[in-house]
Amino acid sequence: MNKPRIIIADSDEKYISPLQLKFVEEYFNKVNLEIITDKRYFEELFSTPQKVDILVISEEFYSETLHRHNINHIFMMTEHNEHGITEDLAVVRIFKYTSIKVIFNEIVGKSSAALQNSEKLEECQTVLVYSASGGVGKTTLALGMSHCLTKSYKRVLYINAARLQYFQALLENQSAITAADFYSKLATADEYIYDQIKHVIRREVFHYLPPFKAPLMSLGLPYSIFETIIKSAKASKAYDYIIIDAESTFDEDKATLINLADKVIVVTKQDRISAYATNALVSNIDGVTSEKYIYVCNDFKKDRDNALVSSEIHFTVNDYITHFENYDQMKCEDFSIDSGVQRISYLVL
Repeated sequence: MNKPRIIIADSDEKYISPLQLKFVEEYFNKVNLEIITDKRYFEELFSTPQKVDILVISEEFYSETLHRHNINHIFMMTEHNEHGITEDLAVVRIFKYTSIKVIFNEIVGKSSAALQNSEKLEECQTVLVYSASGGVGKTTLALGMSHCLTKSYKRVLYINAARLQYFQALLENQSAITAADFYSKLATADEYIYDQIKHVIRREVFHYLPPFKAPLMSLGLPYSIFETIIKSAKASKAYDYIIIDAESTFDEDKATLINLADKVIVVTKQDRISAYATNALVSNIDGVTSEKYIYVCNDFKKDRDNALVSSEIHFTVNDYITHFENYDQMKCEDFSIDSGVQRISYLVL
């Protein structure tokens, strides 16, 4: 069950203790309550994408950058008797020296929907990371997003949907799945396959399906096995997000994954060939201008020509991820702290 995440952030411990106690008395074991009194720790926490239902914050800790995060309700505790909505959207001012009961009732009253829905499970979202050509950093983005979303308190499953897998080079554990029963179960997979194979799922911050020991062709498995696993994992309600990292070939199998996905992130580079290939892909997919599709230019270099701004391009780039100088030494965690990867993660929250 998902519990509302509530953060109370104020350096005055004596002041926030009664408010903390009130939440504990009224919502014991029904909410995830976090108390932060160190401003440096608060700023470090919110340097990465956060999902918060209720944020009660002092003026000292408040910053407009908080609006970049997925925060449903913000209550700013002020030193002056000024109540009401601030000029910043969805920020409610509350005079902090009013009685705790009044403060608590106002917070609960204005955020009652979040508290009432505390036991409702959000439906799992499938995000397909795809590209029209290889070598654009699709897997880098998919792994970075998986790490980033997990740090935002999301349950994430990464699935590499490639016929030949080598994504494990970016992970700590690079070993393949060797259990014979795993492959025999895949050969007869049905809608309950996730429950039968979930014991092989690994975790390196986020959860992921480890690499297969050989290409699909050598294992005698159809590409549709990925569709079966994804549908079964989604139905299990074990995850908030399933990140699907699909190979670049455009065929009937990829069209199926595109239709299956709730969001499709199309990754390209700024060079002429990548732009041309992505343009060709867009011309062969329906609904590419809808909110379902997010276009990302990866490995962007400001001093190079950008073919994506040509009038011949039939899609709009939503965001740019700048070039990684030390890519060969980087791991998933390094990708996840990049501001560009974080911004893309915000788009699917």
